[in-house]
Amino acid sequence: MALAFESVLFYSPDPERSASFWGAMTDRPWTIDSRGAFVAGTATQAGLRFEPGLLATKDGERLHLHLSQGKRNQREWIDTCVAGGATLLGSGNIPPGHYARMADPMGMEYCVIEDNNRYLEGCGPLGEVTGVGTHTVGLFWSQILLWPIVWDHNQEVAIQSPHGGTKLAWSGIAPTQVQKNFGQQFVFCVSTEDYGKEVNRLVSLGAAVRAMDLTGTSTLIDPDGMDFLVVLRGG
Repeated sequence: MALAFESVLFYSPDPERSASFWGAMTDRPWTIDSRGAFVAGTATQAGLRFEPGLLATKDGERLHLHLSQGKRNQREWIDTCVAGGATLLGSGNIPPGHYARMADPMGMEYCVIEDNNRYLEGCGPLGEVTGVGTHTVGLFWSQILLWPIVWDHNQEVAIQSPHGGTKLAWSGIAPTQVQKNFGQQFVFCVSTEDYGKEVNRLVSLGAAVRAMDLTGTSTLIDPDGMDFLVVLRGG
């Protein structure tokens, strides 16, 4: 398949600091490229991009990261995150079997999932990217990426690469206008020769074009009205 999931993009007041933290947490190197600070993904782990900008407000947050058990248990995760500059939110007391709310050094909130969570078992350190979105949009991305649906319950839906790894999940709730306006986006890459064809395929399956540039980055809109990016591979 020509179109590939590249990364999740977040705005940050300090993209290099954000990439340094998340690269350390996910045991991956980070680089600077033409579009910002980048923690490259793998066949089983979602990539992360950080561009200069304001953090999403609580009301504007549309995507959220979950760190899951692997080489570290929950307590080890929390300690490692804090040592890297993160903050444990709330009272600091994490009841057994409960996730921990944290904020990275730039203030972006995320969760460290409880030990023995079967849903994210074997998903790797970046277990899930979850966010607002309807059941329809989850089915849309399953069809686009040819990733199977691995959770479908009470309008919540999650998909996962056939290779395993990071799950992409949606709450079943339509995004608000505030959430549509914040810079948290999926980024997909494609070769130059397949660029136009893949944009046309996206449109045929329910996306809409906001701005198209055959020489660089195009912005499209998913069936929920949320922006996502299609970029040239290696650009």
